[in-house]
Amino acid sequence: MKKIFNYYSFIILSVLVIGLYSCKSDGGKGQQSVDGDQDTLVQKDVPNFNADSAYQFIQKQVDFGPRVPGSSAWEKCALFLSETLKRFDAEVIVQEGSARAWNGTILPIKNIIGSWQPENKKRVMLCSHWDSRPYADWDPVLSNHRKPIDGANDGASGVGVLLEIARLIAIEQPNVGIDIIFFDTEDYGEPKDDQSKLKDDNWGLGSQYWAKNPHKKGYYARMGILLDMVGAEDAVFYHEGYSLQYASHVVKKVWEAAQKIGYGKYFSNEQSNHITDDHYYVNLHMGLPTIDIIHQDKTSSTGFFKYWHTTEDTMDKISTETLKAVGQTVLYVIYNER
Repeated sequence: MKKIFNYYSFIILSVLVIGLYSCKSDGGKGQQSVDGDQDTLVQKDVPNFNADSAYQFIQKQVDFGPRVPGSSAWEKCALFLSETLKRFDAEVIVQEGSARAWNGTILPIKNIIGSWQPENKKRVMLCSHWDSRPYADWDPVLSNHRKPIDGANDGASGVGVLLEIARLIAIEQPNVGIDIIFFDTEDYGEPKDDQSKLKDDNWGLGSQYWAKNPHKKGYYARMGILLDMVGAEDAVFYHEGYSLQYASHVVKKVWEAAQKIGYGKYFSNEQSNHITDDHYYVNLHMGLPTIDIIHQDKTSSTGFFKYWHTTEDTMDKISTETLKAVGQTVLYVIYNER
């Protein structure tokens, strides 16, 4: 999925905030964070993230089959995503284009953008990639290496979280305008077995296209948050290298929010690798400070979650507890923007 450029040593102590998080029975909009025995009101109007709803949005994507660019499943999923955003009162733009893959194949691109309060100049951009990998090139079974993957975690999980956030925005909007972008052709990079053909920038083709050709002339947001592989059980999200390099203030804001509302065990203050993901190109080409909430695993041989780029990246690997931690944290951040 991504290329790791270099490694940071894990020298910063993890911060584990043990808290009890609860929601009032007022339609899910009251939140409290408990630090020790003292209750502290966090924000009255932050919606309650429904992890079961997010799970169903993930299931819907996976049910289409592998969302490989140009496939029938990809076409059907693109329609589902755009129609769902419209149903949640977003102004929707489907940005179509093309890009050359690592092997010379010309791939279609459909970046799907949903916007709320488009007239509001104070904006936050949320994003994830919606395509799935055409190669299970890290599968332990060699014969699976050219098979496409379901991408339940790698792709669909971030989209599922953002669709649930979109549903909640339609009910009560934050003070800032929100743009949700589903980037296409993120995961069509060269297979592990063809590394001799490695070419630069053959990942994140949809985000590269958008960053050089934004859907609206002069588009800008005060910050961007990318979600990638945010559904696995017991996932840990570290301070990713490019996020710190380009948008350390956004990292600080998001990780402090997670720890404040009781999700410190998921959001660690340790540094991690530089990952070439969609946020890298948004930072590089647009100068829009964007971070990556991405699951990395220090015990894995790949550096990512155990079933990364294998045929086992399936729905049974998705945890509603992890979806809740990520979704509620992002909601807290955007509803506290002024």
